[in-house]
Order: sequence, then structure tokens, then C-alpha cells
Amino acid sequence: MKKVKVELENCYGIKKLKHEFSFEPKRTYSIYSPNGVMKTSFAKTFKDLSMNVESKDMVFTENKSKRSIKDETGKELKAENIFVIEPYNETYKSERVSTLLVNSKLRNEFEKININIDEKKSDLLDSLKPLSGIRSGIEEIISNVFTKLDNAFFKAIVRIKDEVLDKNLPVYEGVVYKNIFSDKTEQFLSSKDTREKIQEYINKYDELIEHSKYLKKGIFNHTNAATIAKNLKDNGFFQASHSVNLISGKERKEIKTEKELQEVIEKEKQDILTNPELVSIFDDLDKKIIKNQDLRDFREYLLQNIGIVPELSNLEAFKEKLWISYLKLKKDLFVDLLEEYEKGKKELEEIIEQAKNERTQWSTVIDIFNSRFSVPFKLSIGNQDQVILSALAPVVKFDFIDKNKSKTINEKELLTILSTGEKRALYLLNIIFEVEARKTANIETLFVLDDIADSFDYKNKYAIIEYLKDISEYDHFYQIILSHNYDFFRTVSSRLDMQRANKLNTDKSEVGITIFEEKYQNNPFTHWKTKLDTDDSMLVASIPFVRNLSEFTGDDATFKKLTSLLHYKVDTDSITIKELENILKAVLKDKQAIVLPDNTKKIVDKIFFVADTILADNSETLELENKVCLAIAIRLKAEIFMVKKINDNAFWNSITINQSNALLEKYIGLFPSEFEKINLLKKVNLMTPENIHINSFMYEPILDMSNHHLKTLYSEVKAL
Repeated sequence: MKKVKVELENCYGIKKLKHEFSFEPKRTYSIYSPNGVMKTSFAKTFKDLSMNVESKDMVFTENKSKRSIKDETGKELKAENIFVIEPYNETYKSERVSTLLVNSKLRNEFEKININIDEKKSDLLDSLKPLSGIRSGIEEIISNVFTKLDNAFFKAIVRIKDEVLDKNLPVYEGVVYKNIFSDKTEQFLSSKDTREKIQEYINKYDELIEHSKYLKKGIFNHTNAATIAKNLKDNGFFQASHSVNLISGKERKEIKTEKELQEVIEKEKQDILTNPELVSIFDDLDKKIIKNQDLRDFREYLLQNIGIVPELSNLEAFKEKLWISYLKLKKDLFVDLLEEYEKGKKELEEIIEQAKNERTQWSTVIDIFNSRFSVPFKLSIGNQDQVILSALAPVVKFDFIDKNKSKTINEKELLTILSTGEKRALYLLNIIFEVEARKTANIETLFVLDDIADSFDYKNKYAIIEYLKDISEYDHFYQIILSHNYDFFRTVSSRLDMQRANKLNTDKSEVGITIFEEKYQNNPFTHWKTKLDTDDSMLVASIPFVRNLSEFTGDDATFKKLTSLLHYKVDTDSITIKELENILKAVLKDKQAIVLPDNTKKIVDKIFFVADTILADNSETLELENKVCLAIAIRLKAEIFMVKKINDNAFWNSITINQSNALLEKYIGLFPSEFEKINLLKKVNLMTPENIHINSFMYEPILDMSNHHLKTLYSEVKAL
């Protein structure tokens, strides 16, 4: 990605924009753009491309949008190669977090073992589908039946291992789980009346079993007998000329064929199940079922399988019997799974233990965050072994620190405690995860950052800049850093060692957006000093700077004199260019030889001349010096108007601080009905307060002012 050519039309308020970014030799751009010019629209358009969605104009939806973002070969940038970082997005979570590994060998080994286990598990579960009638969720059902947990399948099968592998035959081979168990049937069977009737049935059934010729309560009922008969048949018992002896007291009956055995069992079964008293009890139970329309299918199945009624008194035990029966029928697959699981279990435990001790890039991210960002909590990874081995997202633990105490709380609770700036810092954690994941995957990425440092305190702003510098040093990463904060723009440009061509400003006109090289790479006054005698706008713009220098050096007389050029005072109209020349020589030690032209003329006339010239110029872009000149002229014009209108010299001369405000308050008190003029004067105070004075942010505030607004305001004040 050597170059990125951007052409946009009607994209979220950007009427037109065309610019080429060259990432050779430096791979980072910083763009200063006041609010409302293009920042968010620019970033949103890039985000659309990263998400493979069309861009549009949100207001004038009928306008056709055009978006062309291509590399030096003319190919459109791929979605995965763009990552837009918004000022703040509370819901954002990196999708690449689980890829941050140091030792991928562990993951591969872990996955290989689990794949083998999963294959055996799938074979077993698939075989249980026709037996149970359940098409999906068998794993969870078995887990819940034997452990009361939804995700403990292997714990369940290990628990019932001995029961499945014993020599007992499957008891309920032909009973279908799905036909018995549902929310409706379980609710019905659990009711008091139903349980009482089932118990009555069981009592009578047990009584009949006790009087049976061959069947025995709890040992050999008709269900057991039928199962044994089937297994003897399936295994060719009678075909091998074997026989079975049925004993009742002193009577012995030899059974030589499967048909004889089936007939005996069926007779015993019918003698019991057709007993008039037992049938009567079942009929009472059946009447209860008939009343419930939702149980119609269950009733039909029960009529065909009356022998299972005794099991309905303990549903949980019956569930276990059914699944154990099914597993017995698929014993070979059950054994295959157990062997594969037990073989791999030890290896898995060793891998997990090793994973716990692995240092991953998650640890790197956590270290970056904990060491650089100032927040009232510390981070740690709570599930490192699971994350490494199961491709899960890490669970970040938040240890909230208060003096000598600490408490681990979840992210939701944390968000209710933190300030806006601290929440934004937490958001950055996910950004760092994404960046480091892309670094690990060696993904060529263009990062578009939209006011990433907004609402941060200075300590955390510098932490962000430090991390942006880290990004800038990675060969496959490129950055376009957008900001409306000039101080941040200037600082990040310096800290990332950007070249002049990579530090850009923006301008918005009726035609569209223009991106151009920033003129003042350092302190503008350094440049202005060289042009004081040749450029009137730079001379005027230097006045507030020189004024503050005199203030800082304790030169009260000079400070007061220059104040009269920023506020309308008694001597404002009389100060000459020659007086300003003398001041420059006195304050600026490297300007002893300076000679200003037209030195007999008045400075205030020069200020208004420069402002009028700027106003008449149709240039779309106003340089900083021109903005400062306009701001000075606007305030002077406004104060001159108010002083003359108020016409109270004693009041005027008594003002020592905040003159513009004092005059405005007086004006409003004297002329409350002049709404339009009052509103205009308020606008002056709003747009030209201390911005034309040097301050800790230098000239940032006035840079944010629109060219159009400044020109319009000057025209309106001039017309007063």
C-alpha cells in the first residue's frame, strides 16, 4: 500500500473530495479538521468500505454518491485492510481477540485431540437419534439427566460407565423417549392426582407380579422377560439346541424354542395387564389424560405400551433407564468414545497446564494498557487456558483499586463507576486487542482514526500518542489521524516525526472539501517575525503575541500600549506605526534593525485596511494571520460602536478588565430594544474573546473558526 487515492462525492455531507495519500517514506498522516468540516464523514465512508456497504448522503438522499478508494495499482482497497477507529463505541469488541497466540502449537495439539473425541461423540449421538426419537440436543439432554447440568456430557457418561458396560441387558429397547417426555406430559405426570393414581396402579401391579407363576417383583417382570427373549433369539440361542428352564415352586418347565418362550411371557403379561382391577385403575388414569388435549399423542403411545406405567412414578429414574438402555444398545460406539476421551484426557490436562503458564499477546495488551493508561483499575486475563485452547474471547478481569483495598468487578458494574474519559480508555483496550491481532496475522492495514483522543485528560492523550507511534513503526500499518483539536494534531505530528507533506489541514467550501499541506509546522510567530516589515497581515497578527511577551517580562507600559490596539481605548486612534516599530525593537532582541513602512500612519487604520483587504479577497482558505487580523478588527469595530453609542467617557475610562463584556452589559442596559444589534454584539463576544491572545493552546481556538463566519461577522460589525 504505497498510495491511497480518495475520490468522494455526496458521502455523508462531503460534497466533493479528491486527494492522494502517499505512504512513502512516512506511513502516517495527521489531518487537522475543525468540527463540521469532514472528519466523521470521511471516517464513516472508510468504515462503509470496511463493512462492504454503500456510502450515501444522509440528508440529500436523492444525490448520487460516489466512493473510490484505491491503491497505487488502481485496485479498490479490500474491506479487511481498513480499520476505522471511532472516538468512542461502548459496544465495540474486537473479533480477532482469540487469535492472539504466542504458541499456536498448543492450540493445534489441543484441537487435534478434541477433533478425534468429537468424531467419536458425533458417531454415538447420531446412533441414538432413531432410538430416542430426538433429532437434536441429545448431548445436552444426557448431560442434564445424569448431572443436572447442560454442559457436562463427558461427566455424565463417565458417571454411568459401569451401568452401561455391566452384563445386564437393555431394559427398554423399543420405548421412544420423545413419545413420553415433553413439558406437557411431565407437568401432567407430576400432578398430585396423577401421581396418586399411578401409585395405585403400581401397588396393584406389584401384587399381581407376586402371584405370577414365573415373574418376580423387582427381579424378573414382563419387560425384563421380553428383553431376554429377544436377545436369546438375536443370538441364536435356541437354534443352537439350547433350552431354558422356567421354575415355579416345584414345577419345572423346559422351553426349547423361542416361540414357546414368547408364548409363556405373553401369557404371564396378559394375565397381569388384563386383570380387571388393574385395567380399572388404568381406565381412571386414562380418563385424566383424555381431558387434556395436549396429551393425545402421549395417550396413544401409552395404550400401546401399558407396561411402562409403573415407571411413570419416578420420571427422573425412568429417563436414566431409557438412556442407559439406548447406550447399551450402542455399547461399541460408547466404548469407542470413552476410550478416546480417557486416552486424550491426560494429554489435554498437560496441555491446559502448559497453556496456563504461556505468555500470550493478550498479556502484552494488558501490560500496554496497565502501564500507559491512567485509570482506577488494573486488568488481568481470567480464563487464559480456555482462551488459548478453545478460541474463546478472553475474560478480562477488572481489579478496582481504592487506596489499600481492591475488588474484582465485572465490566457492566465498572461502566457505572467510571468517568467518560475512563470509559473511553476502556474502549481503547479493545482497539489495542484488534491492532495487536492484526499485527500477529500480518494484515496490511490502513487505520483511519476519528478524534481518538477526544475527551481524554493529558496523561491519557500522551498514552494514546505513544501507542500511535508504536503503530507507525510497524511496516504493514498505515495511519490517517483526524482531529479537531489543534494541540493534539500538533503534538501527534511532532511525536510521530511526520514530514511537512504528511501534516495536513482542511477547508470546506461550496464546491467541496480541500485537503492541503499545513502552512505552520511550528510556532507561526517564528515565521511572522521574518515578514513584519513586508506583510501587513503578519504584522497585525503579531500584536497580541508581542503584547503577551511584554506582559511576561514585566513591561507594563508596553503591555498597556499594545492593549489599546486590541481594545478601543482613549489612545487607540493616535498610536502610530512608528510607535509599534519602537516596541518591536524593544521587545524582540533580534529585530533591532527593523524599519516599518508608512510609519507615520495610524496602526488602527492599518488594522482595518488589512481586514477590508481580506474581506474583498475571494480565496477559499484563510491563513492563520488573516483570521487573527479579522478577529482583532471585529472586536475593535464592535467596541468603537458601543463606546460612541453609550457616550459616557467616565464609564469607558473606568474599565480595567473585560472591556468588551463591560461595554456590552452597559449597552444592553441602555438600549434593551435593539435586539438585532445586541445579538450581533453577543456574537462578537462569543467568537472573539481571548482567542486573539496568546494562551496555553496557542492559536488553536481561532483556527477552529470558519472563514465564512469570520468574514460575515466583520461585514456585519462594519455596517453598524
